[in-house]
Parts: sequence; structure tokens; C-alpha cells
Amino acid sequence: MDVISILQNIKAHPEYRNAGMVLIHNGTVRATSRKGMPVSTLVLKPDRAKLNEIVTIMKKRTGIIEIIAEVNEGTLVPGDDIMIIAVAGDYRENVFHVLRETIELVKSNVTEKLEM
Repeated sequence: MDVISILQNIKAHPEYRNAGMVLIHNGTVRATSRKGMPVSTLVLKPDRAKLNEIVTIMKKRTGIIEIIAEVNEGTLVPGDDIMIIAVAGDYRENVFHVLRETIELVKSNVTEKLEM
């Protein structure tokens, strides 16, 4: 997972010249859970078919030019990347909305994680 490569791929899209914004979300493993408990490892198992389905659906949204989403897999430690999602689109109101919704869909439907 490499943010620079993902951004280069977005910029290589044939319709990129119509983009007014690219937003990138880089989710990482925190050292503490939402409940304040320490996290030493996170075991992550993504459903890649569901990820592809979500990206395909979200790419059809108004103003969206391209979406690239990658989700890590395996045993991760604090500081490791969990996911990178990049959305390119025409106007910020379209891109902000789609990025947020894509993140929420991926978190709730794609990733199965166990904090230890």
C-alpha cells in the first residue's frame, strides 16, 4: 500500500483532467481502542469481493472520476496502514461525500478485525 503510487494511478486516469479534487484517506492502527484499551496487534481480514463491489457502486456517483481502495490483511501493529482510499472527482461536495460514505461502507462491510 503506497499513497504515492495510488495518486499516480489516479492521475493516469483518462478523465483526470476533469478532476477538481482528489482526497485520500489513510487509516492506520491506533495504539488504543475506542474504549481506551491498549492495542498491541490488530488482525485484519478483508472481504475483497465486497470491497470491489463497493468501489464499483461508488464510482457511479455524480461527479466521481476514479476511486482506488486498498485494504491491508494479516497481523498489524500500531502505526501500520489498515486502508487507503482515494477518490477523484469534479467538485469537493461530491468528493467529500463519496469518500466519507466509501470509508463507512468499507469499515462496516469489508473489514473484519480483532484487536489484541
